[in-house]
Amino acid sequence: MAGTDKRKQSLYFPETMLEDIQHEAARLDRSLSWIVQRCVKIGLSEIRKLPSVNDIPDSSDDSDE
Repeated sequence: MAGTDKRKQSLYFPETMLEDIQHEAARLDRSLSWIVQRCVKIGLSEIRKLPSVNDIPDSSDDSDE
């Protein structure tokens, strides 16, 4: 059985978003990390619906020459 990945990653959030995360962490008596992980897990299906950068046409292809 594979162990849990213990690598650390620093994330930077806008101040208002960080305040929202801190508020929810306090309300749920959970860590900030737990809140962010749950948000990703819950929202991942919606995130996967977003177009990738390769799916967006490059505007420079439409230049007039």
